[in-house]
Formats: sequence, structure tokens, C-alpha cells
Amino acid sequence: MKDQRACSIELESGKVEFLEQMTASYGLPDIGKAVRCLINYARENPDKRDAIFAEIRCLDC
Repeated sequence: MKDQRACSIELESGKVEFLEQMTASYGLPDIGKAVRCLINYARENPDKRDAIFAEIRCLDC
């Protein structure tokens, strides 16, 4: 069994809605899986990390 821990995060409604849309579009079991997919992508593609994390974006401002 994997070493898993529960993690609670706060997200704006639009971000939760996006995760719900991706969950439905790709047949994922829940939004937690959608978040894990995003994390796995960042971990597996170190060359993309600056594009993901270095620039501060505020889509909700």
C-alpha cells in the first residue's frame, strides 16, 4: 500500500469547478485524482516546473 496522507487545501470556487470539469471530462474518480495528475506531471517534467511555478498568475483578480 502507498504511503498516503490526507491533505486539505483551500481553493476558489472557479478552481474547484475546473477540477470537477476535468474529473468529469476524463472519467477520473474524484478531484483528488485530478490534483494528483497535476502534481505527477510537475514531478515527471522538471523542465516544465519554471513554466508552472515561477510565474505568478492571478486569474481571479
